[in-house]
Amino acid sequence: MKLFLSLLLIAPSLMACNQTTKNSTDNKLDLSSIMNDTAQQSPTPSNSSDSTLAIATFGAGCFWCVEAVYLSLNGVTKVESGYSGGTIKNPSYKEVCNGTTGHAEVCQITFDPKVITYPQLLEAFFEAHDPTTLNRQGGDVGTQYRSVIYYHNEEQKQFAYLAIKAANESGNWSDPIVTEVSPSDVFYIAEDYHQDYFTLNGEQPYCRMVVAPKVDKFKKKFASMLKK
Repeated sequence: MKLFLSLLLIAPSLMACNQTTKNSTDNKLDLSSIMNDTAQQSPTPSNSSDSTLAIATFGAGCFWCVEAVYLSLNGVTKVESGYSGGTIKNPSYKEVCNGTTGHAEVCQITFDPKVITYPQLLEAFFEAHDPTTLNRQGGDVGTQYRSVIYYHNEEQKQFAYLAIKAANESGNWSDPIVTEVSPSDVFYIAEDYHQDYFTLNGEQPYCRMVVAPKVDKFKKKFASMLKK
């Protein structure tokens, strides 16, 4: 659970979370070939009320980390932390953390496909966490921390499976990818205090010792894609 803040428990969490691909090399997963191979096979339908924007939804462990990573990318206009994939309506953070609702902590990302593509968002997804650990990211343990891609249309579904195949074949991980791929479910936005959490709470122990190193590592690999 990410609510623990003692140094005794944060230390191993830091070690695991900071190594987002613990069995990987320093190579970044490149999905550009996937994008090129399928670009002419499927259209790019809008899944947002704004026809120029699209939506992606990912679960990759603690949504504080995921939100901070995607907010840094050029072309991403909004990131909201919330819950998807569960069995009850309007779950609270406490209920989700108890692991009894079936929800995953997710981020819903609004982006401009003319600036950043869905395959590029998938590249960021695989870099932002360890997709080989089942229901766990470092010291954060439970089904709410599962690795999951919620697709919003058939094109996203196709890209998701191709990305997993590419990840498994990349040699970046010695263990198989366990990322779930599911149709988009009801998205319940999390409580206000979870939104933009890292920006507003950067000095909080978990942020300093887990989120910050993870974001710094991510930014080094995705330097060309960051907001100015």
